[in-house]
Amino acid sequence: MADIKSYIKEKEKRERRQAGYKEKIMVHKLAKVYRVLLIAAAAVALIVIAVIQYQRHVYTDYETVSSISREKTTGSVDVRLGNSILTYSKDGAHCTDLKGNVTWNQTYEIQDIRLAVCGNTVAIGEYNGRSIYVQNSEKLLHQITTTMPIRNLAVSSSGRVTAVLADTDLTWIYTYDPGGNVAFWGRVHMDGSGEPTAISLSPNGELLAAAYMYVDAGVLKTNIVFYNFGSVGENNSDHIVSNDTYPDTIIPQIQFMNDDTAFAVGDNRLVIYKGSQKPTVAAGYMFDAKLRSVFYSDKYIGLVFYSEDAENSYRMDVYDTKAEKRGSYYFDIEYRDIFFEQEGFVVYNETECLIMTLDGAEKFNGSFSKAAGLVIPVGGSYRYALVTEHSIDTIQLK
Repeated sequence: MADIKSYIKEKEKRERRQAGYKEKIMVHKLAKVYRVLLIAAAAVALIVIAVIQYQRHVYTDYETVSSISREKTTGSVDVRLGNSILTYSKDGAHCTDLKGNVTWNQTYEIQDIRLAVCGNTVAIGEYNGRSIYVQNSEKLLHQITTTMPIRNLAVSSSGRVTAVLADTDLTWIYTYDPGGNVAFWGRVHMDGSGEPTAISLSPNGELLAAAYMYVDAGVLKTNIVFYNFGSVGENNSDHIVSNDTYPDTIIPQIQFMNDDTAFAVGDNRLVIYKGSQKPTVAAGYMFDAKLRSVFYSDKYIGLVFYSEDAENSYRMDVYDTKAEKRGSYYFDIEYRDIFFEQEGFVVYNETECLIMTLDGAEKFNGSFSKAAGLVIPVGGSYRYALVTEHSIDTIQLK
């Protein structure tokens, strides 16, 4: 009997010791978890503080990270081609990367240049000419010879080209595949479908948007037509998948932002279309102020008006691909160009630069030490390439 009692007491002692060990182990584990959570919370807090400081930080100057010499021919024009520099003139064009390397050089003789750019692809033609040179930032893709004089051009990132061609009393719209072969064509007449005032190809080349101006019973109207060159369009007459008419409106610009968003700007309205197969109207905005310029990216549209604010010369209304207005922004720079980046935009001329976020925060308002003909963002974090007549300078705001 005594042995049984002793056994029970020993068992109870072992169980109490084991319970104590388990409790200590649990406390130790909980302590480790608490330490990890505290470290994680501290890290998150530091990240949040860093993000807030980054968002609120105002840059007052810049440093030149690198500088590469270049020589620009008198009379030539620099434009951005993706992340490269396209330089063209009446005698030819060439493309240069931001390290100063010439990736291609094309000679020609063109008096009245017609230029269409989509991403890193460009089509170069001549008004009333019959040759179209299609290149991307790396190489010549193909050359197209038309059978009639050229009036207007559009190009896709894939290398597809649409050209408005003029005949004696008809206007023709020809679309060429990425190999330079005729893929689709049609004719238009002022008395019928109207005179094309603007065209645009989607980046993938599957959709074509065209604006036609015509007079109906004494009323000036513009017809917006979308063509689908894919399988969906094959089931529709003349590949037309969408058609909208706007009375008393002249629409000189229609533009794809990406493969499923396009917009049209007239003398009194902005219309935004959505749809990768059959684009339809997502929103329309009327305006009565005088429109000065239109800028866009794959995410935003900016309409620049003369400002009613005495302290600023201009107002830019910005819209996104959801067809929503993001805000109105005022500035006083006689701008040469405006481009969108990240969640903001850059306004600049040869000597001045203003950078703002879409929240309305001013990130930079200063001057360049050299006359910049072109500004190209380089890898984010407020780093840019300044293209001047004699150099390509990479700068970092500070």
